[in-house]
Amino acid sequence: MDATTEPSDAVTDLEPTHMHTEAGEQALQPVKKTKKIIRRRKRPARVQVDPSTVKSEPPAQTGELWNIWYSKWSGGDSKDKHGLDQPAPSRCNVARDSGYTKADQVPGSYFCLYFSKGQCWKGPACEYLHRIPTIHDHFNPSVDAFGRDKHQDYRDDMSGIGAFTRVNRTLYVGRIHVTDDIEEVVARHFAEWGQIERIRVLTGKGVAFVTYSNEANAQFAMQAMSHQSLDHDEILNVRWATVDPNPLSQKREARRLEEQAAEAVRRALPAAFVAEIEGRDPEAKKRKKIEGTFGLEGYDVPDDVWHARTRQLEDTPANGQLEAPEQSLLLEGGSAGTETQPGPEPEAQGGIFSSATLAALRGMAGSNVTTQAAPKGSGGPLVAYGSDDESD
Repeated sequence: MDATTEPSDAVTDLEPTHMHTEAGEQALQPVKKTKKIIRRRKRPARVQVDPSTVKSEPPAQTGELWNIWYSKWSGGDSKDKHGLDQPAPSRCNVARDSGYTKADQVPGSYFCLYFSKGQCWKGPACEYLHRIPTIHDHFNPSVDAFGRDKHQDYRDDMSGIGAFTRVNRTLYVGRIHVTDDIEEVVARHFAEWGQIERIRVLTGKGVAFVTYSNEANAQFAMQAMSHQSLDHDEILNVRWATVDPNPLSQKREARRLEEQAAEAVRRALPAAFVAEIEGRDPEAKKRKKIEGTFGLEGYDVPDDVWHARTRQLEDTPANGQLEAPEQSLLLEGGSAGTETQPGPEPEAQGGIFSSATLAALRGMAGSNVTTQAAPKGSGGPLVAYGSDDESD
């Protein structure tokens, strides 16, 4: 059997064989069982529609002007503002249509827009991914999961590609047929397109808000469920949801963003360092307890003191001294520096005493005075300031 066409992993067990001994007696010789695993080859993506039926026709004129920015007609009086009078011609079946394409060999590929609608005619030859997004699929905030450029703000009706100014993972689903099990119906249909974080259903209005764990799944579900129906013949109106004014929801979203950022930092750091920081390394905890006593038996150092001490040790030189380095003064004894020769001398560059003042000081100290220029790069209003008045 060909291993590349095997529909599932096959396991072959070798049966015990009969062997004859020299005495002619038949003995049962046990043979060690071995397993031969035949890996199933990943299937190609399915062609969703017949290529011969695909026609490149311009959309029907529903307005007076063709908007090249949104690629739709605008202006005029339209009876169906959202185009909900006609249902979608097809629907994506993830279990049947998913498979590998050319895009699987290119890292960072986008998802196929026609695949999400169940209308891709290329199959494995498609340059886009034919699967649903996962939590690991993240794209540039300026584009969506299909590679389309986002806009600065949403449309007035909250339809379209979306905006890059906000991460929106919530879909507004309208025109739902109201039944007793409306929550179960909405959850079952929208769970096909990714992991759902929460669902809120307004039973009396036939409206639901579906929030996905990943923004890419929300973008995929918006295209997949647009103009679709649930268990009845309704035509869904799927758009982006506006910002939730509930303070609890805003706090929950802020907490989620913080956890997502912390997880990204945690993945970028070494595992041992993360375990030490989070207190999951017993050796690090023991070392911290020993080094943090500061020579006091039974003293349990607080965390803020420990971190302050650690930063102080990291900022000190290699010799480990914590004292401030000794600074040289502008006036020192003759033994500490080079003596100057008596006589007239031009004003020192960068000093704070004039030549006259230095001459007077040398006379008072018996010419046992050394001079030292001020450090370069010092700022302040006294830079290169000289005065002949000793009271200054």
